[in-house]
Amino acid sequence: MKNEGKEAGYVSPAVIAGVIALTLAVFLFFFHATLVFIFPLAVFVALCVLAPFFPSRGFFLRVVSRGHTGNALVSLTFDDGPDPETTRPLLKLLDRSGTKATFFVTGERAALYGELISDILAHGHDIGNHSYHHDPFLMLRRKKTLYREIESTQLLLKRFGITPAVFRPPVGITNPRLADVLAQLKLCCVTFTCRAFDAGNRNIQRLSRRILRKVKPDDIILLHDIRPGGTATTEAFLGEIELIVAGLKNKELQIVSLADLIGKPVMFRINHDG
Repeated sequence: MKNEGKEAGYVSPAVIAGVIALTLAVFLFFFHATLVFIFPLAVFVALCVLAPFFPSRGFFLRVVSRGHTGNALVSLTFDDGPDPETTRPLLKLLDRSGTKATFFVTGERAALYGELISDILAHGHDIGNHSYHHDPFLMLRRKKTLYREIESTQLLLKRFGITPAVFRPPVGITNPRLADVLAQLKLCCVTFTCRAFDAGNRNIQRLSRRILRKVKPDDIILLHDIRPGGTATTEAFLGEIELIVAGLKNKELQIVSLADLIGKPVMFRINHDG
């Protein structure tokens, strides 16, 4: 699989913006006696700080954030699991409607709840890499730490006979080091274009309404399959997911697998026969 972040000939927007900022700064330095040359550099620094918080925009590396089918298709993805309270009933709910999804799991939870990983696969869903510990500050860590978090999850999931081909960073945030790490591990960075800002299922009230109000054809929808926080119940969460599935159908948006939406493999099955 071709890696999206380090594809031959690909130049990231960060590199382009950096070259433009430096060129303008040099020009202003030599032709203006003031400190105005600092302005383009300051703008570039601001872009570097703010850009990672817009997951659908690949500033430091190429990301896949939506499909390009041009058809009324969407894909459901669930992050942060698996969870013994919510994942199994969610699988049953998806089965009832014949819906296939992709679960971006953490290595830590996959190690704790291996039977749920097997269940996800047995129900015909795909699995992606979501780092080992789901550290929200992972992109501030050293490159060595970033590599270890992603590789450890890859190695763990091999025990279940699969190798994920896609990685989703915690909180959707990227950094300049991620492209090299993903290239080494032969992974593609997949983010999303539609989310409800549910704070990892800590805010599920009107979850379906928030998704259905903004969803568009070719969207990758971000959801979570960990137990709801606060006073919310698993039943309430499942009810919201059921409303999302039904609402997408009413909008004549067909739910397809992530692989079908983006036209790329999401995971590979490992052949142990030789």
